[in-house]
Amino acid sequence: MAEEEQAGGPAEPEAPKAAGGPSPEGEHKARGKDGDDRARGADDKGDGGEDGGEAAERERERERAAGRFKERTGNPLAGEESEDGPTDLAAASRARRATRMLFDTGRDLNSFDRSYIQSAHIGDIHLRMDARQAAAGVRSGPVPDEELRRLRRVHVEPAGYLRLRNALRARRLLVLGAAPGTGRTSTALALLDEVTALAGDGPGEESGSGPRVLRVDVETDGGVPKLAGSLEERHGTGYLLELSLGKPGALPPDAMDLDGLAAALDERESFAVIVVTVGSAANPLLAGRYGMLCPPVPTQELRTARLRERLEEHVAAAGDEGPDGGTRVAELLAHAEELAEQTEIRDAVGLNDLRPAEAELLASLLAGHLLDDVSYEELLTGCRSLATGQAHEWFAGVDRALAAPPPAADGSAGRRPGTAALFHPVAFRIALAVLGGAPHSAVAAAAHLLTWELSVQSDPDHTPARPLFCDDPESDLALSRAELTDGEVEVAGTEVPAQLIWYRGAALPGAVLSEVWDRHFPVRGPVVRWLRLLADDPRPQVWMRAAVAAGELCVRDFDHGYAELIRPLAEAGTPRRRIFAATTMDQAAGHASHRKAVRRLVDDWSRYGTKSLRWTAAMALGYGNAAATTDDALDALARIGVRDDGEQLAVASFNVVRLLALPDGATVLRRMAEWTHHKREPYQDLGLVTTVRLAVTKVDEVLDSEPDSGLGDRGDWPLPLALAVAHPELVAPMADLMWTALNTARSQEVAMDALEALLRTAVRKDGTEWTQPGLAALLPALATEEHDRRRLDWLLRRMMKDPDNPLPDAQARSLWWLAVPPRDRTGERYQEETHG
Repeated sequence: MAEEEQAGGPAEPEAPKAAGGPSPEGEHKARGKDGDDRARGADDKGDGGEDGGEAAERERERERAAGRFKERTGNPLAGEESEDGPTDLAAASRARRATRMLFDTGRDLNSFDRSYIQSAHIGDIHLRMDARQAAAGVRSGPVPDEELRRLRRVHVEPAGYLRLRNALRARRLLVLGAAPGTGRTSTALALLDEVTALAGDGPGEESGSGPRVLRVDVETDGGVPKLAGSLEERHGTGYLLELSLGKPGALPPDAMDLDGLAAALDERESFAVIVVTVGSAANPLLAGRYGMLCPPVPTQELRTARLRERLEEHVAAAGDEGPDGGTRVAELLAHAEELAEQTEIRDAVGLNDLRPAEAELLASLLAGHLLDDVSYEELLTGCRSLATGQAHEWFAGVDRALAAPPPAADGSAGRRPGTAALFHPVAFRIALAVLGGAPHSAVAAAAHLLTWELSVQSDPDHTPARPLFCDDPESDLALSRAELTDGEVEVAGTEVPAQLIWYRGAALPGAVLSEVWDRHFPVRGPVVRWLRLLADDPRPQVWMRAAVAAGELCVRDFDHGYAELIRPLAEAGTPRRRIFAATTMDQAAGHASHRKAVRRLVDDWSRYGTKSLRWTAAMALGYGNAAATTDDALDALARIGVRDDGEQLAVASFNVVRLLALPDGATVLRRMAEWTHHKREPYQDLGLVTTVRLAVTKVDEVLDSEPDSGLGDRGDWPLPLALAVAHPELVAPMADLMWTALNTARSQEVAMDALEALLRTAVRKDGTEWTQPGLAALLPALATEEHDRRRLDWLLRRMMKDPDNPLPDAQARSLWWLAVPPRDRTGERYQEETHG
């Protein structure tokens, strides 16, 4: 041999000698009990005079056993794929971890109180939980001076307020667009109050001779066209109009109407602000010469202003006015700000930014708590009601117009409005609650799918129209309190840039789902059908997110969720639907209130269920919540795996490997060792198949949301190598299991291929280190004896001779050095026996 060989590692590709290196077909030695394969191998060697036909038949039987074993170590989904292609379990696992974060903020769906406070007086603090609810209609009339004075005192100017004021003064008319509840009306009143205060006292007119700001009811007063002819004669008046363009038959004023109104206002040196809700109906108005968007008020400044007002009212009521009172207000305000920034309070609020009514409520709660009028539990309940109230506002009475369509102009029955336009906003909010964090395109597509389901449910006698050019992404974001972020999405195992969409608040997804599921029962039907459709979506970021959300919905009403979602999908013919059902059950099992029921259900399926139900039960057990202990989960998986001649051995072994990524990995390895030494061959196969599957499974395919597993930054590592680094105490039992698989006839070939795959992950294609630390920990334990090193030598030489992917000489030598201790690299006897 060359000098390089004397250093201990193979240098040149060379076929192993018959007496030197073992091959997968040659060596069957075992460390312990090895099953019938090894016994037959010994008979073959010892009976030199047996009939050649019997020996050939025995060899063919061993080949058939090895073939069956190889099939069982394949992808557990390989034989059951749908037309959409294989299910990417690694991508699905990553999507599940990301989605669970949305419902893991200490305020899951079960934490939403079904009966929350609407309004109450606590001491001298007035809590208004429904402050954002719009009145039935705003009647025409003057705005009271008291309201304007309070507005001047507490109003917080949004960004760009000066630009809005200048535009109003220059054009006399402003169309102000914003989402409801964002302070648009307050901003409009503040603008009118300011410009009319400067221009109201015209020539020949006495100050205070009439109201400066008037509200105009567009519906009863004839709308924008008639307003131009009915303006007050008094100069310097401000007019506030709120257009509701979402009602059936509502049409926006055209440009000529707006120009006429602006001219009439200019004649009287007056001003008008028309408030509209952003959306496709208002886009022509906002794109015109009078249109401008109203930015939201900054949350911090808004909350501070409302707090200061509440505290000043309390101090004044207590008679502490003067310098001491100001000091008292400052102290209370500082304490209130500290309280508002506490983690528990922020999590209870669950909103990234507050709207004016929400800031007013939070200020009332904080002030009430500081003044000992509101307990801490009442404070948390009130904070949680913010997101709940927003969801209630979004969905209350959405389809009221369908129940009572307005009469037509000729007195005939009114035409029902288009259901697609009516339901799209609420469908988008539900889709965002389910798929938050997915690409915007995926959420938009799912929203259109749900819009169709809602429309058909609402009006089954007519095929709903599906508008093709009605989407308005900016309006969707504004009306649903959502935001876009630059991120990445996984496509075919590769990350590509994408625009991801989220709610601006961790509490909103749960609040939306709770509102829909608990308060609007007829919506359950179309939502269930929609979730079943999402279960067939090939994209993991869609179907896995939907499965997690479905689990949260089932917690609200498990009987309904089991009958409509879990059971039908668990018995489905496609594996993706069954994984969907398993994930839904696991999400429900994450709640202590439902854990016992889910565990009983999974146990029954593992014992008495149909083939599909047993398969689903195996996937549920792999998450780690569907059994009381790890041993119970392994018992159930063993029942599934050995039944019916190992028909479901593949899925059972895969989920045993998934349990290894959980904290109790030592128990799993112990049970695998017991199986491989079991007297019954089905259990031996379960242990051997699981061992081989362990070697070929990547961390990302099985990693759950365990924060302290030590595996999170090794997602593309083979699981045994990642475990060897993160948990050195598992190295010896893993090495023993792999050694047994390498020395058992029926598993030897696939185990050798699995070992080769592990060796090839030592370094990446660009030469940087990859799993070498894991191999450094595992290989010495796997090659403790001479024949083990001979097998490794043979395998390295085979890899070096691979015509398609030859292993470089330097890498082969490096792997050899990782496996063989320094004291054994230059031993004369070993070199003679190995290399001749």
